[in-house]
Amino acid sequence: MIFPTRRKTGTLPETAGDAATTAVPAEAKVAAPAPAPVVSIKDRRRDDYTELKVTLHQQLIDRINLAALETMTREQMQRDIGDIVQEMLKENNQALNAAERRQLVEDILDELLGLGPLEPLLKDPTISDIMVNSATKVFVERRGRIEEVGTRFASDQHLLRIIGKIVSNVGRRVDESSPMVDARLPDGSRINAIIPPLAIDGPCLSIRKFPPSRTSIDKLVEYGSMTVDCATMLKAVVASRRNVIVSGGTGSGKTTMLNALSASIGSHERVVTIEDSAELQLQQSHVVRLETRPSNIEGRGEVNQRDLVKNALRMRPDRVILGEIRSGEAFDMLQAMNTGHDGSMTTLHANTPRDALSRLEQMIGMSGIDISPKSARAQIASAINVVCQLERLQDGSRRVTSVAEITGMEGEIILMQEIFKFVREGVDEQGKVIGEMRPMGVRPKFMDILKARGFDLPSTMFDPFKRKEG
Repeated sequence: MIFPTRRKTGTLPETAGDAATTAVPAEAKVAAPAPAPVVSIKDRRRDDYTELKVTLHQQLIDRINLAALETMTREQMQRDIGDIVQEMLKENNQALNAAERRQLVEDILDELLGLGPLEPLLKDPTISDIMVNSATKVFVERRGRIEEVGTRFASDQHLLRIIGKIVSNVGRRVDESSPMVDARLPDGSRINAIIPPLAIDGPCLSIRKFPPSRTSIDKLVEYGSMTVDCATMLKAVVASRRNVIVSGGTGSGKTTMLNALSASIGSHERVVTIEDSAELQLQQSHVVRLETRPSNIEGRGEVNQRDLVKNALRMRPDRVILGEIRSGEAFDMLQAMNTGHDGSMTTLHANTPRDALSRLEQMIGMSGIDISPKSARAQIASAINVVCQLERLQDGSRRVTSVAEITGMEGEIILMQEIFKFVREGVDEQGKVIGEMRPMGVRPKFMDILKARGFDLPSTMFDPFKRKEG
């Protein structure tokens, strides 16, 4: 039972002999004012409903024992809070039917226990991204398409309170002195928030959701992201301990692909993962997960990815998986790949496999190591075996658009050959991209290594003239 912490405003104390209970002479009595008209929630605009919900939430906090909530189930809270809400609705002259009242109680519970207006979006499995541009502008990405939704916050302060609730749960803070923050929800969803004065139109919040179940390579084949032949080769590449870079633009599915590829890692191998915000969901039991730490308010205590890569090499890993290369840690990651940690993987932002190598070279320069361009390219050519390129197409679908092998160097140029490539053929009447992934007719140089490790792939897999799959 949720016990009220104080009585309703204006309720008379129930004590014998209290002056407030003294009878009032009849001539001193004043006629009671006419009751305010009762308004149905159906007659209110959305913004008025949001204001009502927040008002009742604030009143509810003032009446209940918050500590009691920790020992109650949601069903018990729905019942007890429902009774209190019904009483408060009468006080506020609001008329709701049973269905509307149940919805209001659910919304208030979301405010009390969760993230308020965001809770229905977080529970919707079809939504992959939530983008709050302001208190009154909320967009989502659903099945690859961005659309505006009716979700609203009562005010900028309401949105700020939700953001503060998120970041405080992971020991971080956001205010005018620290107006940007990265965090994550308990389910692994990635959060980025930025507030005024940097955000001109009010606080902004971005949430990248991750599916509760791990996505396998076979599932990606079912979704049309790649062909069976491409998936079979990638499984063999990972199991045979080839070093892989997953490249692509924002929202192209790099983390999902990295999770899917990790399923081919042997269960006997020790894997160390390094991320800015923990997102990877590796399927092995022998995994050590490391996460960076930002500096505190005094600017101290930061632990970046480069620090963690160096530390990971002292932890006897069989493989190192770096969530995303952004700067100088590229040099340390390549060193790890070149010194016995075969089968390591990472992601980076780039538009083509060739661009991915150029970006790697640039990021090696950010390490502060004095190394010539030719030496940097030699490090890349000897460390990386395969680049898997992803792209989110204009119809919202995510595809593997290229799988390329690095074959060595010629002079100062890194040699690369495409094994599979997605060829676009047009767009249908529904706006869906028409195309197919085709083998490019080259036999990968790592085929002998794959065969030695027990993966004897048929040569027809790479024949561009064979009959189209499916």
